[in-house]
Amino acid sequence: MATNVKVVGTDLRQVTVKVNPGTYLTDVLEQACEKLKVPSTKYLLKYKQKQLDLSQTWRTSGLVPGAKLELVVRSNTPTAINVALQLPPPESSLFPPAGRVTAKLPSDFTLWQVLRQFESGKSSEGKNLNLTARGVAQTTNGTAAGSGQLYYETPVLTIESRTLSTFADFQKTLSQLGYNSGSVLIRLSLKKTEKTLVDAMAEITQFFKTEEEDRKAQEPGAIPAANNEATPSTKAPAVPSETTSDQPETRASEVAQESSAGETQETSTDAMDVDEPSSGHRPVTIFRAPASGTPVAALRTDSDEAFAPRIEHAQAHQRLLKTAGENKRLLSDQELEEKAAAAAAKVAAVKSIKIRVRFPDNFSAEWPFGPEDTGATLYSEVKKLMANDTALFKLALPPGKIVIKDDGSQSNRLIGGCRLSSNTLVNFMWDDKVPTEIRKQPFLKSAAVSRAQQVVVPEVKEVEVEDSSGPSTSTPSSAPKARAEGDGSGFKKPKWLKGFGKK
Repeated sequence: MATNVKVVGTDLRQVTVKVNPGTYLTDVLEQACEKLKVPSTKYLLKYKQKQLDLSQTWRTSGLVPGAKLELVVRSNTPTAINVALQLPPPESSLFPPAGRVTAKLPSDFTLWQVLRQFESGKSSEGKNLNLTARGVAQTTNGTAAGSGQLYYETPVLTIESRTLSTFADFQKTLSQLGYNSGSVLIRLSLKKTEKTLVDAMAEITQFFKTEEEDRKAQEPGAIPAANNEATPSTKAPAVPSETTSDQPETRASEVAQESSAGETQETSTDAMDVDEPSSGHRPVTIFRAPASGTPVAALRTDSDEAFAPRIEHAQAHQRLLKTAGENKRLLSDQELEEKAAAAAAKVAAVKSIKIRVRFPDNFSAEWPFGPEDTGATLYSEVKKLMANDTALFKLALPPGKIVIKDDGSQSNRLIGGCRLSSNTLVNFMWDDKVPTEIRKQPFLKSAAVSRAQQVVVPEVKEVEVEDSSGPSTSTPSSAPKARAEGDGSGFKKPKWLKGFGKK
């Protein structure tokens, strides 16, 4: 019976995924990440602070209908998994008695890499196996027919109740299939296809070219080859001493030309890094990153008396509770219109604001903007300071839920469209598609770094706190008026008590 499950993302967004008893938790993860627009390879699922085994189905997971699952970030370090590969005959006879080979492989290995690992002989006791490039001749009734054309025999992998047989399936990692720890048994069978061996090998090269290059780069013989190629280049500039002594003038002229060329190149490089001032140049103030990891506010030493609540705080809290407990009617349409008009008039009265953008390296820059400036203007000013202005990014208001769009339309104006009415801090956030190598590079241009200045924190004067014994701010209560009867204390004697006082 079908049911629904809720998945809560890291940004507290919720999505609903429809599941059946036979739905794998890996499919739930992929559907949830697709709706949240995040990569499924970087996340795991948890239920009540317990990590779920993504290789299980919904029926065997023990989850209740309507369960709320949490999306958590996966660790970047792969874990080791014991992988057992059950071979088909006749290869199974090479590994008695079970006919399988085992190896401990990382969880970020794809299924194709697993097969290639067993083919290499490292995990198969030195016996080379052919699992991914098998060809079978076309036969009719058991006899060879035609020209003996070889057709590709594709591997078919069975993991529990799942069958994987396409090249797209072979690109999935063990972690994507839900195996992040423990062991897994993969049953291998071979299936004849209608593709010729030549066409299949060309398609394999297209699908798994990147994986083959990575595997070759990790081989130990690749590093010495690079070193051997680099060695002649370092020795090439060496010149015999006789040649130098025979032609001193020629050598001196060459050195002069090289130095002048180097100076020209350095000058051109520096000139490329400096922005030329234009007629519409907007003033910018760049601030350096803080030298200390401790905020300046944390370095202040304040007395404990400054944090002790006083009578004024208690009275203000009581007034707030009283106001919150009163019944309030909803605003009418006219009052809502007046409130919206007042807010629009307040925004229209703003003529200029300052926006400070905080960069990933803790540098920050501040620009003044007017009513006609849009989000595209802010993005263009940020790109002028970036060393790599082609990288994708976004600018978000704290804490990061509201993103300023890179749009030059009138509806995306900073003051009118984004409702910015005062000096604002904006956070720079990398796009998810930006690789880690670009994020580790220097963010600002060298010319911008040289213009950066230190952030000056103004000193706040200490305000003396009045002693609690000073004059009270509370309104003195008036003395109760004496009543006509009684002793003047405001207490009225009952009739049955008046007779006891007479002698």
